[in-house]
Amino acid sequence: MLARPASLDEAVRELEAGGIALAGGTEVLVLARDGLVRPGGHVRGPGPGTGPVRLVDVRRLLPAGVDGTTVGAATTLAELARSETVPEALREACRVAASPQLRNAGTIGGNLLQTTRCWYWRLSFPCYLHGGERCHARDGEHREHAILATEPCASAHQSDPAAALLALGATVRTTRRSLPLADLYRLPTSDNRSLTTLEPGELVLALDVPAPDASVYLRAADRRAFGSLQVGVAAVRTGEETRIALAAVAPIPWLLDSPAGLDTARPLPGSAWKVDVTRALVRRALERLR
Repeated sequence: MLARPASLDEAVRELEAGGIALAGGTEVLVLARDGLVRPGGHVRGPGPGTGPVRLVDVRRLLPAGVDGTTVGAATTLAELARSETVPEALREACRVAASPQLRNAGTIGGNLLQTTRCWYWRLSFPCYLHGGERCHARDGEHREHAILATEPCASAHQSDPAAALLALGATVRTTRRSLPLADLYRLPTSDNRSLTTLEPGELVLALDVPAPDASVYLRAADRRAFGSLQVGVAAVRTGEETRIALAAVAPIPWLLDSPAGLDTARPLPGSAWKVDVTRALVRRALERLR
């Protein structure tokens, strides 16, 4: 079922009643097709639930475009990749994300909230994020999984732009509050398996992105074009401060205190190669800043 509310307030009521927000559709429609969107508004399983899934079309209700340092949630990745006013790290992160078709449809708000690419989660194994008691990747295939915060879930967050925005110190504005991007994410716990702090019915409206002195985004993928993200590194310099954020190395976008922070990495055997690649990309990113 598809709802097209006439106002943002109406959309929020639909979402509070169990609807799923639909903007670009590059994520939600795939989840719905694969049975990972359940009635009642849950974008996780397991179990099909009862009744039809209700999608709530919010795209035309959300701000779009770039206005100074403000980016509307409905701005597409392609628009940000072409923008001459957003910081270089964000522009590059959007330019290399996914394929041209997905960049033209996918919104920055939706990209920040994308679900894990872990195949055990995608195949509805009773894994930790699905409410189970263990991470199936630990004893299975995990070459593309996390190297940091691997307990109790070793999934890897796949958003290039999220790492860039985290390094840039972006602020998120929602229908209910304003918060640092870092506070949008959380590691799963036994009483809450969610990876974000969004509440039922809460929508991301816009991002406030400070202008740095210099910024860079580098990534490693299996293929040069359209390859799945394996490691992403964003580095930002503002005055005397340098911030480093990582993508695809933890269940959430990861802010690195310093290059030495990688000494705390605890990869699974098959993902240990990511540690060396991340060190190399961090070194190159910092060199680029200089």
